[in-house]
Amino acid sequence: MMIYKQRIRELRKERHLTQEEIGSLLNTSMQYYNKYENTDIPLPITHLITLAKFYGVSTDYILGLKDTKE
Repeated sequence: MMIYKQRIRELRKERHLTQEEIGSLLNTSMQYYNKYENTDIPLPITHLITLAKFYGVSTDYILGLKDTKE
């Protein structure tokens, strides 16, 4: 189950950020980041950690292992 694509999209939209802005944070292109949200390619662990720190949530939350953000 690829719940992380929904979680990273929700987190980005809650903060009114664009895919281009998050791509820049991850040092990648907007097009490549878009593929993470659409599960065309798997989310690398380094990006998972960066996003968790940036959004202030746990990696377990992003991966769908927990329903609470902490």
